[in-house]
Amino acid sequence: MRVAELFHSVQGESSFAGRPCVFVRLAGCNLRCAYCDTPYAYADGVELTVDEILDRVRGYGCGLVEITGGEPLFQPSTPELASRLCDAGYRVLVETNGSLDIAALDARCARVVDIKCPSSREAARFEPINLDRLTATDEVKLVIADEADYLFAVERLAAVRKRVPGITVLFAPVFGVLAPKTLVEWMLRDRLDARLNLQLHKYIWDPATRGV
Repeated sequence: MRVAELFHSVQGESSFAGRPCVFVRLAGCNLRCAYCDTPYAYADGVELTVDEILDRVRGYGCGLVEITGGEPLFQPSTPELASRLCDAGYRVLVETNGSLDIAALDARCARVVDIKCPSSREAARFEPINLDRLTATDEVKLVIADEADYLFAVERLAAVRKRVPGITVLFAPVFGVLAPKTLVEWMLRDRLDARLNLQLHKYIWDPATRGV
């Protein structure tokens, strides 16, 4: 597998935010989102086997692991890695951009599935079958840059809730573009059943810092 970076930090996003976590950032992505904050993962990376990744993860002594990217499902061995981590007793999160079928991922994983909003310039790439794949242990994330994105996200929130009423839906402002306060005001005004998702690592460290 091609790995862009592997590190131990605090989980910055999702309902697991604030928890220590080992991140396995896989290289390669099939999208080019306008606001991407990890473009180095498009092409960087070192080749590691699944066993080598497991050994490195084990060395951190942390029970929570996130497989991210890039786009983790862009690599064919990702389902095997996720299952092997689950078999080893880890709580596994897989963050995916939503453009590829998530069915291959182990049901024991928490799949954090992006639904791209218009400002990403990749909204048309969402794989619709993923809405039917979601379960209550998964999470859906919508990254919002402006009011048009917000209105799009509200529509998608209703569609997701119709299929999986108890699922966690995350509304995330694009860092440095949409003020969190503005997004919160919209969410409160509209009485949304969604969770604000801030990238905590960008408030703890310099936003450009890698490996955190």
